[in-house]
Amino acid sequence: MSQFINYLKDTFAELKHVSWPTRTQTIVYTVLVIVISIFTALFIGIFDFGFSRGLDWFIS
Repeated sequence: MSQFINYLKDTFAELKHVSWPTRTQTIVYTVLVIVISIFTALFIGIFDFGFSRGLDWFIS
């Protein structure tokens, strides 16, 4: 049990050394990830739709 307590103490001590992002940075990065994800989904969706239509046309 003492090993586990030492582990928790060491973990909390290391977390004090972490350079956490500011609130503004977190919001900006979150919005950026969402925008890039939406753009990627649209890009892949458009190509999927185009290839599906092309394959349907080719088969029929």
